Amino acid sequence: MSGLQQEIIARLGVKPEIRPEEEVRRRVDFLKDYVRSSGTTGLLIAISGGLDSAVAAGLCKLATDELSAETGRDYMTLGVFQPYGTQSDIADSYAVAKAFDLKHTVETNIEDAVNEIALETEYAFKSMNIHRHLSVAGKGNVKARVRMVVQYALAFDLNLLVVGTDHASEALTGFYTKWGDGAVDITPLSSLNKRQVKQLAEHLGVPRSVIDKAPTAGLWEGQTDEGELGVTYEDNSDYLEGKEISPEAREKIEKHYLKTEHKRSPIPGI
Repeated sequence: MSGLQQEIIARLGVKPEIRPEEEVRRRVDFLKDYVRSSGTTGLLIAISGGLDSAVAAGLCKLATDELSAETGRDYMTLGVFQPYGTQSDIADSYAVAKAFDLKHTVETNIEDAVNEIALETEYAFKSMNIHRHLSVAGKGNVKARVRMVVQYALAFDLNLLVVGTDHASEALTGFYTKWGDGAVDITPLSSLNKRQVKQLAEHLGVPRSVIDKAPTAGLWEGQTDEGELGVTYEDNSDYLEGKEISPEAREKIEKHYLKTEHKRSPIPGI
């Protein structure tokens, strides 16, 4: 194992193997402690229909149920569905909410807001004598940011914490929400790699249709994490567990890591 690989594993705190029941307990307690100390009344989790948000939703629901039982106060886990127009797999989002018996859910369609921002951006281009539409990737980034704006609008007035789904496999490649992407308040999946998130999903009872689907941020049609990054989550997880992987996969992972250091670091200043 190279020095850089050792440094990354230590920095992200990934264990070579986990016991799912222990990790669930540790992360639920982490959420409960943070809700108590922050004086908030619960947690908000955007449920995309993917694996990571499903696991985070399960942890959130356990945490707020336990807080309510222990204190006699009402603590809420709010599940938010955020399609852009029509979302082909939104049934999976609702299946996750049903699996964890979420009592509070809302659907906020971001299509109009995203399209308005894209249009204003194109007016700005035109004023610079640049005559083109916002790029597909650029519009995808707008979708991610608008989703965060809506989450924080809800969380502010409801006194909730916004929960992120970021984990070590995403932090490794910079493929996660941070600073300019909108940020979040708390990340209960950090220090887990993608394989370990899947282990928690199995333990928590996440619907099979969600566990088995290809990971995607849903930023544009046909987009997948592995296709965009050019490396599989199997190689990514092996790397974070200290295992040997092919030189080609190692090079891609470490190149992503070094290129995206700004996403793992605080906002710089002088």
